[in-house]
Amino acid sequence: MKRYLERFIALVVIVTLSTLGSLVPVQRSAAFTIGEEREVGEKLLFTVRSAFKLVDDPDVTQYINDLGRQALKVTGIQYFDYRFFVINDNEFNAFAAPSGLIFFYAGLISMMNSEDELLSVMAHEIGHISKRHLASRMEKGKIVGIASIGMALAALAFGSGTAAPTLMMGSLAAGQSASLHFSRQDEEEADLLAYGWMQKMGRNPEGQEQMLQTMRRVARYRSERLPQYLLTHPDSEARLSYVQSLLENEQGGATAAPPVDEFEFFRFKYRVMSQTADQASFRTHLTSVITNPRSTAFAVNMAKYGLSQVDRMENNFDSSLSLINEVIAALPQHPELLVDKAVIELAAGQAGQAQRTLEGVLNRDRTNMHAVFTMAKALLQQGKQREAEKYLKELVVEQPEYPQVYFELGQIAANQGQNGIAAAYLGKHYLYGGKMELARKSFNDAIRDGSTPPDLKKECKDLLETVKRVEES
Repeated sequence: MKRYLERFIALVVIVTLSTLGSLVPVQRSAAFTIGEEREVGEKLLFTVRSAFKLVDDPDVTQYINDLGRQALKVTGIQYFDYRFFVINDNEFNAFAAPSGLIFFYAGLISMMNSEDELLSVMAHEIGHISKRHLASRMEKGKIVGIASIGMALAALAFGSGTAAPTLMMGSLAAGQSASLHFSRQDEEEADLLAYGWMQKMGRNPEGQEQMLQTMRRVARYRSERLPQYLLTHPDSEARLSYVQSLLENEQGGATAAPPVDEFEFFRFKYRVMSQTADQASFRTHLTSVITNPRSTAFAVNMAKYGLSQVDRMENNFDSSLSLINEVIAALPQHPELLVDKAVIELAAGQAGQAQRTLEGVLNRDRTNMHAVFTMAKALLQQGKQREAEKYLKELVVEQPEYPQVYFELGQIAANQGQNGIAAAYLGKHYLYGGKMELARKSFNDAIRDGSTPPDLKKECKDLLETVKRVEES
């Protein structure tokens, strides 16, 4: 029932996107301009948020966007401001949407074994957007109007579920004649760009080879039901041969890339999996790593970290704290582990201890948004609302599209009797959560409230226009 409900909600995305065709005249020879693509991207993100459950916390967001920014430093001038997201779904999939939005499914991340593998997929998707292969596919396939883009993207995003064939058939029934799979030339171009960018970053392109080997293995063992990523990014065998030929040409003439500290990647991967994977299967996998005599000390410690996250999700706080303390003792150079410990302490009702744990981290690094948000939560649990508010406003500056921060700020304002301000915050919470009707109601409440400051009223009116543009599209 949950899966069917998700598919049904996703239809809202298609209904929304299907009315965007007026942006692009049917007779236009090109698919759509960069300016139009930016406009579509603004609307698409809100509707995607309403259709997909994202792994949407400050920690995951900060890691994957920081990695994306590292990649973009070597890609040259880009048309768009890129943003990266993780979808809470175990499909082996990823997709790039208009205007630089790139989505990774948790199922794809779970199959990766290094940050270089993640980076190779990220760079490959940036390559497709940078070269506007999506727009090219639209033009070559005679897909006209952004309505068709919406339908085709939906089929691309929903993987091999029941909705994808239906949506694509709807696109064909509407007179369209192409799918969104990339040509071999497009794939080679994106692979070559990704290969070169990884070299410029001082990263090992073998991660690209390893990811393609995983794709080939998945294709062989799941040939009866290929994941959508392998349908829209075809010829994994040919792509693997191409990348291997690039690596062979470099042998003897290239300087080996220095090894990468994989701590941040595995911490990210295991945090994602603890929120998305089947907990029993994930626990079994982690236990097998710990008990395997061939596992490295690092692998064992990270598996213990993963188990600490599973225990926290299952409210086994004593075990979770014991495991995280073992990992901290083994890897004391990583203060982020102290933030993880504070999260467990907070969940266990030890808000004061969590605050003390976090103070040391934030004294060294105030840019850690996971620590900032957790500190705010610890202060709120102790009734220290004004102190918590300062931390929440720091997070707003760094991650202005994180819905939960506005919910917390709205609660504080409501407790202080500032109903207009509370309604404005609640509107942002709903807006960035993809709930347009509730966002509209909250913004109107804030505008009508006589206590709402004039500058905030103006902001609410502007955001209300955003809501209207999304709803009318």
